[in-house]
Amino acid sequence: LGIIGGILFLAFIMTLIPFLLVFYSPKRRVLGEDEFDIPKGDIYEVYREDMVRWTREIRAMQREDVEIKSRDGLTLRGKFYEYSKDAPIEILLHGYRGNAERDLSGAVHRCFHLGRSALIVDHRASGASDGHIITFGIKERLDLCDWVDFAISHYGKDKKIIITGISMGAATVMMALGEPLPKNVVSALADCGYTSPKEIIKKVLADLHLPRWLFYPFIKLGARLFGGFDLEQTSAFTGVKNAKIPIIFIHGDDDDFVPAEMSERLFKLCNAPHKKLYLAKGAGHGLAYPSNQEGYYAALREFEAECNSHF
Repeated sequence: LGIIGGILFLAFIMTLIPFLLVFYSPKRRVLGEDEFDIPKGDIYEVYREDMVRWTREIRAMQREDVEIKSRDGLTLRGKFYEYSKDAPIEILLHGYRGNAERDLSGAVHRCFHLGRSALIVDHRASGASDGHIITFGIKERLDLCDWVDFAISHYGKDKKIIITGISMGAATVMMALGEPLPKNVVSALADCGYTSPKEIIKKVLADLHLPRWLFYPFIKLGARLFGGFDLEQTSAFTGVKNAKIPIIFIHGDDDDFVPAEMSERLFKLCNAPHKKLYLAKGAGHGLAYPSNQEGYYAALREFEAECNSHF
């Protein structure tokens, strides 16, 4: 019995610790006026000045603080920046362990440049939103559907909506394409998104020189036991295969975190009525826009023209 108990205790620890490392998000600290959350890494330091400037700009802009209740009772929070009353709205999602302000300040700048309003939202367990468990897009995709419903009810039943995400936010957008979306949602943008939670977790394990065959089953089990969700319930693969709206895939071709080939594979599998792939030359993870803003704008304008969209 002692041996069996020891084995069970070891299995419990090997499930709990990966769960805490991968999925658990502690309480987030509110930044001061002169504090800026810049992603860590040399590739981001190059764009620090731009990122700080964009953050200062959106902090100074007029906005509406908004919130919704998730289907499992969490309060999710976002910020709405209105370009004009008749402008379409982009609903924008940030990346893993990021937050709306850190990852999407530049996107608000981009939205206004294109004549769009921006609704940037903090995922569950991120930023100002409630919760402590990140689900890699599994539950977040349903949160996005609820944000779409909120935007329609709050800003107008005829309002056109674009759903946009970066990194995990992009994967969430693609997963949401497998859900019934209202006709107001006219297109999607997936910037450096991964193919599935399973594939990106296994890729990171390989980067850490950890045996995927050993650790991934414990990570999946931890999600089920402690997080209450199935890590393989859906994926970006499923979403893009069932896509009924146009989608543009954007990825830096020098991304060493979420490889660009993931977007290339998703593009090939996508069954959307129209699709486009833009690879930003030399851009690292999440840096397609900061590294080449004009190229990013050009790709979006071409996409709209090809779709015959008039946003």
